[in-house]
Amino acid sequence: MPKYRPGTTRRALTALIGILTGLLTMSFSLSGTASAAESGKKVPHPEDHWAGSQILKHEGGSTTGEEPPGLLATTEGVDVSSHQGNVAWSTLWNSGVRFAYVKATEGTSYTNPYFSQQYTGSYNVGMIRGSYHFALPDNSSGAAQATYFVNHGGGWSKDGKTLPGALDMEYNPYGSTCYGKSASAMVSWIKDFTNTYKSLTGRDPVIYTSTSWWKSCTGNSSAFGSINPLWIPRYGSSVGELPAGWGFHTIWQYTSSGPTVGDHNKFNGALDRVQALANG
Repeated sequence: MPKYRPGTTRRALTALIGILTGLLTMSFSLSGTASAAESGKKVPHPEDHWAGSQILKHEGGSTTGEEPPGLLATTEGVDVSSHQGNVAWSTLWNSGVRFAYVKATEGTSYTNPYFSQQYTGSYNVGMIRGSYHFALPDNSSGAAQATYFVNHGGGWSKDGKTLPGALDMEYNPYGSTCYGKSASAMVSWIKDFTNTYKSLTGRDPVIYTSTSWWKSCTGNSSAFGSINPLWIPRYGSSVGELPAGWGFHTIWQYTSSGPTVGDHNKFNGALDRVQALANG
């Protein structure tokens, strides 16, 4: 009959504890790796990317900053990012600007350091304002970026002064035009973002995109035209052709070189229509 040896039992327990500790450490490590992968990688110069920053590079257009002639029942607006720094909101208000979009985020690692001055400053002078997210579809999922956006300035409230958030879909400033995605994969990514944004805020986000990019990277999908308001950049005398699915535009970014801040927009309607979009 074998003798009972306390030391042997202790050694066995110690070994078992070591194995369990190793398994727990591996589990936490894998969980952390998954979270890091979902949160996306940091980007090198997000301050250089504002709504339309890649449009002019790829599509060209007028840089005179002149307003398009002959437009009726439109409302003047601007969009800004950290590129503009602190904005002279009173100057813009006095020139007739009544709404603004402010860049809040890019990917899942960047927030605009001037966001508070720009978002709150536009509100304080009386403007209706909203925020936008510069999408990086190869960086992390649409859901992860929508959540990051909402948590860092992209939310919405029914106060009559807050526009629904906007999703900026344009040429990849870091690599291939379509972020390495097929048309169907890009449509799925956009749906992931827009569905998540709506689940978090109750609003369908505005989509900012050019017809040329949309055709190239979504196959000219018509899946969003009846749901998401269109904000289209085109630096010329008219809006031009719209992406598939949209029968009209909601906002037209008509110049990147307008007074005070550069990017100026026309809302397709009088101020009461801007208010209607804000109120949902």
